[in-house]
Amino acid sequence: MNLLLEIITPEKVVYKDEVSEVVAPTVNGEIAILPNHVSLLTQINPGELIIKKGTTQQYLAITGGFLEIADNKISILADYAVKAQDIEVARATEAKKRAERVMSEKATDNELRIAQAEMIKAILELKVATRHKRRAV
Repeated sequence: MNLLLEIITPEKVVYKDEVSEVVAPTVNGEIAILPNHVSLLTQINPGELIIKKGTTQQYLAITGGFLEIADNKISILADYAVKAQDIEVARATEAKKRAERVMSEKATDNELRIAQAEMIKAILELKVATRHKRRAV
């Protein structure tokens, strides 16, 4: 028995397929979801989402959103999610530098919040990309 996983961002459907397990970062800690999991609605924390399908694993960087489990279906409505293999390390590094620069300057509160969000996203992308490449070697 498998789970149907669907990950949707405001831009697109990032992932839709049957999987054997999902490990997700939630506000209450990291949870592993297996078939026949109890129904649940929880908030996603920024972190690494692990999708297991048979003997393969796939990693995604996710910045937040909501996760719902019902009847062996996992629906994730994410603010932002990207597969590890799709992360552009150079772009993420540049985004981190830009955010650091804005945060070190006298920025408005709004500019500071945007820079902090971009910093979290860039650090998360770099962490997931680095971890994925290490395992792929």
